[in-house]
Amino acid sequence: MRFFTFVLLLYVTLSAETEFAEPKPSFIEPRQIVFSIKDGSDDEIHHVLSSANNVLKFYGPENVQMRIVAYYHGIRALLKSEKDIAVRVDALQQYGVSFVACGNTMRTKKIQEDALIDDVEIVTAGIAEMIERVQEGWINIVP
Repeated sequence: MRFFTFVLLLYVTLSAETEFAEPKPSFIEPRQIVFSIKDGSDDEIHHVLSSANNVLKFYGPENVQMRIVAYYHGIRALLKSEKDIAVRVDALQQYGVSFVACGNTMRTKKIQEDALIDDVEIVTAGIAEMIERVQEGWINIVP
């Protein structure tokens, strides 16, 4: 009998669903999430993009506002020349994810605006963008 109780308790524990905090995410009150990409490695870029995709799957794209800010070496994630990454960025854009490039990084690395994937927003400073979104109440996710 103890074994059965243990197995049942283990099943209930492992199958528990995440409970939404109030207010529950909705079209009217979406979760506001900001990610940053600062490392230019394939692993880092794909990890952030996969994490963003997982968040969209869990909440539903209609219940999320999401910005992904790329700066320093992470700016590589927003270059048209990075074909495999660009396909993933485009797919996330189709679900309403905004991608933001750091203007300071672009100047430092001599990256022209036309080198970026279409519909990428350019801000003066990626770090300042992160600070301002967090100040507004956005959730900063660091995968």
